[in-house]
Amino acid sequence: MLHRICALLIAACLVVSAERVGGVKEPVEILRDKWGVPHIYAKNTEDLFFAQGWITAKDRLFQLDLWRRQGVGKLAEVLGPQMISRDRFARLIRYRGDWDAEWKSYSPDAKVIATSFTRGINAYIKSLAGKRTVEFEAAGYDPGLWEPEDVTARMAGLVMTRNLTTEITRAVEIARFGAAVIEKMNPPDPFIKLEAPRGLDLAGINPEVLREYQAVTAGLRSGDSDCDPLDCVGSNNWVVDGTKSTTGKPLLANDPHRPINLPSLRKTVHLIAPGWNVIGAGEPALPGVALGHNENVGFGFTIAQIDQQDLFVEKINPANPNQYMIKGAWKNFETEKQTIKVKGAADVTVELKHSIHGPVIFEDRQRNQAYALKWVGADPGGAGYLAALSLARTKNWKEFLAGVDHYKVPSENLVYADTQGNIGWIAAGYAPIRKNGTGLLPVPGDTGEYEWQGYLSTADHPQVYNPAKHFVATANNKILPPGYTKQFSYEWSLPFRVDRIDQVLSKPGQKFSVVDFEQLQQDVVSLPARRFQRVVAKWKAKSDPRHAVLLNEFLKWDARMTADSRPALIYELWLAYVTAMQYPAETYGHVPNAEIVLAGLEKSSDLRVVGDSLTLTLRDLEKRLPHPETWKWGNLHQVALKHPLGQKFSLDPIARPGDGNTVNATSGPGFRQTNGASYRQVLDLADWDRSMMTNVPGESGDPSSKHYSDLLKDWAAGKYHPMPYSRKAVEAAMEERIVLEP
Repeated sequence: MLHRICALLIAACLVVSAERVGGVKEPVEILRDKWGVPHIYAKNTEDLFFAQGWITAKDRLFQLDLWRRQGVGKLAEVLGPQMISRDRFARLIRYRGDWDAEWKSYSPDAKVIATSFTRGINAYIKSLAGKRTVEFEAAGYDPGLWEPEDVTARMAGLVMTRNLTTEITRAVEIARFGAAVIEKMNPPDPFIKLEAPRGLDLAGINPEVLREYQAVTAGLRSGDSDCDPLDCVGSNNWVVDGTKSTTGKPLLANDPHRPINLPSLRKTVHLIAPGWNVIGAGEPALPGVALGHNENVGFGFTIAQIDQQDLFVEKINPANPNQYMIKGAWKNFETEKQTIKVKGAADVTVELKHSIHGPVIFEDRQRNQAYALKWVGADPGGAGYLAALSLARTKNWKEFLAGVDHYKVPSENLVYADTQGNIGWIAAGYAPIRKNGTGLLPVPGDTGEYEWQGYLSTADHPQVYNPAKHFVATANNKILPPGYTKQFSYEWSLPFRVDRIDQVLSKPGQKFSVVDFEQLQQDVVSLPARRFQRVVAKWKAKSDPRHAVLLNEFLKWDARMTADSRPALIYELWLAYVTAMQYPAETYGHVPNAEIVLAGLEKSSDLRVVGDSLTLTLRDLEKRLPHPETWKWGNLHQVALKHPLGQKFSLDPIARPGDGNTVNATSGPGFRQTNGASYRQVLDLADWDRSMMTNVPGESGDPSSKHYSDLLKDWAAGKYHPMPYSRKAVEAAMEERIVLEP
């Protein structure tokens, strides 16, 4: 009787609607759960992805339109002349090759899927019959219609490859400070001496080459462009086998880090049709899911840091700027003119120029040099994350590795688990083979010495399957196994996060549960803070009496970066001042990372800088937070969820724990959090319905929807919600049923 009453109560609260849409062959059922996640049940693949496009447009139309315009170069037509440069760049790096090869690079049915997905988006747009949603009303323009090719736009993948910026920065710093200084301040790992490529004068590298690139790749909302690429890329994943879980089956955790956006960077969806039963998250503008699980396999990723970009410096013909030199002969640049529509102004014609190495992103006519970007994204299959269409349907490790063959951009540490009890990891993404050069500096384009020689095979990538230690963990750290000899990368994030994860997972006899993994994802123990405490313990306060009080509190601190912690606030400012005093930018150029700073302090016999920097820290604190009772890390360290349309749709700032070196990574410039884990998942392979997830601030981008920010408080508090997978679990959590009918 009680069960019947509960069922009637649920039915009474259920929102049911039927939508007649042109585009589906058979009825499609969408069951939205109480956390806003749509579970789509279709009878064929085309209807499935049509419905994904339709429901994503219903939830995130303004975000979708903005992403499409950024990707294909159509921002200026709605935002005005300030977006011309962005539009030109997006068109400059678009895919220009064989479209049949492009589609097949993702999966055999990728074109069908993309076509269905974009038809679904367009169907929803047309159903509005010209009526603007609240965001478009505020923005003053209408959404545009999609083409299938729009999902292959390269801009999103470009910002995830990043090596271009470090090549130029390194070249400029070597020219100014010398290679020996930069080898010390920003050493390659594995270490290799920094030598200018033969035939290239580093003093002639124009630092202006980065100006437009950085401007056009920055987020539309402010605050992301001044974040160091290696600091602001952050993700964690780990997987344990059944010997280390309470269930006897694997557990897999993943929290990919990107900018904390409003709406969320990721959209959760459950796709069910013949051949499909996958749930997880992906970027809203792409069909499928990028991380999650199907009936047999769970998977997740972190950026693997493969060097997928090289900058070629082309010699321009002084007598004809439309030519560049290749092996002693002048060759014409490929040029193309395109017209950009501009709001409130006349159309603008721009020129797109390419050498054999790739798009020309900057020209220095005074030095007769052009800078051409060679990167993996120019090849077929170079759109970010679309290869997950292959991974999402794999049933075992062998099939998973075959799916990895499709995975090109961005490079990812893919962790794997299956219901048979197996676990694995592979560093996926195309890794260029360089006959000459290291990828650490720009190279001359005229000699032909620095051309790529193809890519490493999947078998040559670092990987493990059922490791003897019974777990795998990655966190953008150096993942090259001992004795690995292939050229992969020399740039990694610091190992503090992965060391902390290893520290927890390596505990003898420990068996982990889903709750344990949730707690580890929220962990804010700072390993570098512990090292700094040991340094400070060797220093004796001599002058300022306030030092003694703070010193006592700091040394008793548990090194947990909680939002209400005063020692955490002191530590962050203190280490920043130590760094600035020990390594002034005018002398050393590159600001060294925490590992270099701490290692230097640990070896030093003169720790006066510790006291001097603490004095500066106190002065700074008194300016920032005049009342000592407000000296809490969260009063300085906050995340602001800003909508691209401004304050009207934005959410209030939230105090945040952690920093860029804690497992709960909350990195960003100026002590703010701008990046981190907007989406988290913990997968239980013993029972998929026990898996948990969170997505901030909510699944909807509609400010009037209850799912716009309903997950924000739980996310901030480190709380998760279920990830229902079986039909029974989905129906038990259902709050809305939509049927798309032909």
